[in-house]
Amino acid sequence: MRKRWWKVLGLAGVMGVAATGVVMARAERRRRAYTPEEIRAKLKEKVEGQAEGRRS
Repeated sequence: MRKRWWKVLGLAGVMGVAATGVVMARAERRRRAYTPEEIRAKLKEKVEGQAEGRRS
């Protein structure tokens, strides 16, 4: 009976690692879908927002 629990636990761990890999791959695909112009615009917005926060 103990072996069965270890097998189930091991299988759950493997499935968790696989699911994490899938999530990371999707995020990477979304990140790489931006054009360089879009990235520059987002960075400028972020910097301007931080600069305004410091002035307040």
